[in-house]
Amino acid sequence: MGIKFNIWTMLLLVIWPIFSNAQITNISVEKYYVADANDATDTLGNIALSPGTATYRIFVELASGSKLKSVYGDSNHPLVIQSTEPFYNNIDRPNAVFGYQMNKNWFDDNATIALDSWLTLGVGAFQSTTQYMGVMKPEDNDGSFVGGSNNLGGTAQIPGGLLINNDPTIGLSLTTADGLVATTTTLGQWFDLGFRDLSGADTTIFGVLNTGSSFVNYSCKLQQNNGVLPVLGNKVMVGQITTKGELSFKLNVEVELPDGTTIKYVADNTSIQPNEVLSPFLTYPPLCGCKDPMYLEYSPSYACNIQDSCQTLIRFGCMDTTACNYDPDANFNIQTLCCYPGYCNDRDLSLVCPGLANGKIGIISTYPNPANTEVTVEWNFEKDAEEVQLILTDAYGKQIKSQRVSSTIDKATISLLGVPSGIYLVRLISSSTVSSTHIIVE
Repeated sequence: MGIKFNIWTMLLLVIWPIFSNAQITNISVEKYYVADANDATDTLGNIALSPGTATYRIFVELASGSKLKSVYGDSNHPLVIQSTEPFYNNIDRPNAVFGYQMNKNWFDDNATIALDSWLTLGVGAFQSTTQYMGVMKPEDNDGSFVGGSNNLGGTAQIPGGLLINNDPTIGLSLTTADGLVATTTTLGQWFDLGFRDLSGADTTIFGVLNTGSSFVNYSCKLQQNNGVLPVLGNKVMVGQITTKGELSFKLNVEVELPDGTTIKYVADNTSIQPNEVLSPFLTYPPLCGCKDPMYLEYSPSYACNIQDSCQTLIRFGCMDTTACNYDPDANFNIQTLCCYPGYCNDRDLSLVCPGLANGKIGIISTYPNPANTEVTVEWNFEKDAEEVQLILTDAYGKQIKSQRVSSTIDKATISLLGVPSGIYLVRLISSSTVSSTHIIVE
């Protein structure tokens, strides 16, 4: 029983990041707008935009029913937002530090305030009791109150208004969709820490007091006490960033699950604490590599797969050459599998693992793997007149399938009909052999 537990402990350590990331399904970074020469004429905010400056919106994609409660940085996991060029801030925004505090009425006489840099949780603007939730422009079906004739053309009063650039990299123009959808959803209390001084002024580079290209904070939080559900699709906006440089970030967020429990998702695996889970999606640009946990090249830090990056399939086994069941083909050692004289469940070694030192005894192949409707198991051992038992168990040690076959054959097929997707342990047991391997059921 101890061996079975430790095998699955090892397996779960390898595959846990796949299942634990289930509440955060991705991060989307939308190129919202690119400023042109007309936009650069606007100096109402005291800081003019440079042509070619891009505005990005950041969305956290959540599993159905989950809420986003906060974005934060702490002593182990800083909140990092950086660029190779300074961030743009329009200072003509009284009493507004975050996106949810931006008043819709400000946009008509100061068009470029719509391109300001800020953090938020879902809300991109408000008017009276109406919240304007941030969505990606293709999901916005109620038009725009931002671009073109919706504003007065800035300092130079440009005819036709500002924010009309139809740069092909931004998709829909801001005259068609502004990525803001009206909702009367009632939100709870807001809480923020580490952004404002005692006077209430934002002292970070997102505020009006500082300019710069790097925000790194080890003690900050923006929180919505009731949490924020996506209004369309599965995305919650967490920030809008405007810069002419290359954007990068590491976010940490708190997600409330449908059952009311809260999980912290962090961008890196440095000093992971209880109730913290690594999410590779929270790092941008994303790190890419082998995403299949059944290969040695796998890393939970990868958010995207690179073709042919998975090269070496993991083979669990005992890699101790002094053990009687040393497996020269194993590349992932599980020490509790190793058999030593006198320590094999108090049984005679000649019965428990005879001849295993040559690595040729027991299960030698399972195919196909991953499998769907059935899997074939091949084995090799010293033939006897007894039966062979094949047992399929799940990650919790629960027996799913069991069948007996004659020891005079060297392979058998296990039906997987009705077996849920997941990773399973196949065990082969005879009077002379105990062997196991894992399969993936799709």
